Amino acid sequence: AGMAPHRLEARVTYEGVEKIGAAISEGRGLMMALSHMGPWEIFSQLSLVEKRIQGSTLYQGLRNPFLDARMRKLRSKGGLLLFDRKEGFYKPMRLLKEGGGIGILVDQHAGDSGLWCPFFGRLASTTNLGSLFSVRTGSPVFPVGIYPDGIGRWKIVYEDALGAGGVGDVDTSASLTAEMNLVLEKLIRRAPEEWFWVHNRWKTPKPHFLLTGYKRGVEFPYGFDPETSLKPFHILVRSPNWLGDACMSIPAVRAIKRGRPDVELSVLTPEKLAALWEEVEEVDRVLTKGDNDSPREVGRALRRMRVFEVGILLPNSLRSALEMRWGGIPRVVGYAGHSRKRFLQQVVPEKKQAGPEEHHARRYMRIATSIGGDVHGFEPWRTPVFAPEEAAGTGAPLRLGMCPGAEFGPAKRWPLERFAAVAEKVAAHGGVEWVFFGSPREKEEGERLEKLMGGRCINLMGKTTLGELIEVLRSCRLLLTNDTGTMHLAAFLGVPTLAIFGSTDPELTGPMGEGHRIVRHHVECSPCFLRECPIDFRCMESVEVDEVAGAAMEMLGGVAIES
Repeated sequence: AGMAPHRLEARVTYEGVEKIGAAISEGRGLMMALSHMGPWEIFSQLSLVEKRIQGSTLYQGLRNPFLDARMRKLRSKGGLLLFDRKEGFYKPMRLLKEGGGIGILVDQHAGDSGLWCPFFGRLASTTNLGSLFSVRTGSPVFPVGIYPDGIGRWKIVYEDALGAGGVGDVDTSASLTAEMNLVLEKLIRRAPEEWFWVHNRWKTPKPHFLLTGYKRGVEFPYGFDPETSLKPFHILVRSPNWLGDACMSIPAVRAIKRGRPDVELSVLTPEKLAALWEEVEEVDRVLTKGDNDSPREVGRALRRMRVFEVGILLPNSLRSALEMRWGGIPRVVGYAGHSRKRFLQQVVPEKKQAGPEEHHARRYMRIATSIGGDVHGFEPWRTPVFAPEEAAGTGAPLRLGMCPGAEFGPAKRWPLERFAAVAEKVAAHGGVEWVFFGSPREKEEGERLEKLMGGRCINLMGKTTLGELIEVLRSCRLLLTNDTGTMHLAAFLGVPTLAIFGSTDPELTGPMGEGHRIVRHHVECSPCFLRECPIDFRCMESVEVDEVAGAAMEMLGGVAIES
């Protein structure tokens, strides 16, 4: 920068300079898309194309006023005009319209105001300022590189013009920005060791590293295939440990996957829930952990993979945070949880507004929205369209499911005798086959219920894996259930549920989606969320057999059950 302009000119040669002659001859303005290659400050000292047009550049002032004044003096001594970004863009645009030229550095991370485009195969926030100038003024954009050409000598290379009148005549600022990144790649590949800005070009923005909420969004160059050419952004989601909670978190996982087109989404889950996550089409890979695996063991396994850029914690446990910490994942996101805030790089704020508590599924969804996910324009709560003829098979009896247990405790369990009575009333109409579902711990309850039914049922309580439960549950036309994980699984699979609530609150843990029905009598002590009722179990005792059987028959009203 201290060398006299005329001495500097003698040390520079040009390649492709004839490409900009037409734009100059026509009196059109032109832009130079510059990057931080080699001694890029040379551009401020050279006359722009044989002194035939007025050159200029945009700059952002330095915080130190003395250094700022010094740099402006050095940059302008060759006749270059300097436009401060803080003063707006009217003056540089007027210069372009009058036939002047302007150089703009286009290789910096553009933050929240940028357009996300592929750059060396990875999405990067890119300034669209030069492209916007081109579209509004009709000025072409010439990408330019600078390379060493001997000791103390340099070569400046001009690529073909983009934008108005350029190659492909790209006519929108978004598409032009994306094309510009491709040409910049070409210039950098010619001498990658000369490029300075590699250290921060692909930042993971905070807090919104999902991109659907950004004003300018994502743009791909013409002919670019994201499926084959875009390098993945690896996200690891830690699943909740319980079936019901995992089912309620699926909408949030769908929103995360939708958050940016390059997401490769993995779920880390206890082995017992692997079959559930394999059913979620948005999940690219399911990683399992054993019940007895320590956080350090899980962390070591993750560290060996060395691929995840972000970890998202759905459970609130300290254990799950330690797994991510020891896994070496650089950005871990979640609620503050149980004494784990210091292990998180991004804390999701709790709901602030007063009022009733939110459904667990919506609490999970707020994790997705806090990192930039946008749930507008799609339905994360969707469930499959139920087809009873496909589920049961033509001519087969109508299969109905029953889940009379609840692992949390007896306070959530409607009496077995009443389940059996409802089953008898519905079966009296003929053509019905009842199937019981439950965990291995509820095997005895299943045997009792089977006796109450006189054996006219299929008792699968404690006899199925999760994968087998999913397959059989799919064949059911209805599930009669307590507030259980199987209830949420049925809702996820699109099976209508008739759920009996007592000690818990359906506003917090009710089945998601449409077509479900809740039977609940709100008594003065509910919801108590206790495992065992300390008094008279009035919340469940008040639910009568006839009202449940009637609700079941109403839900089955569209299906032929002949007596």
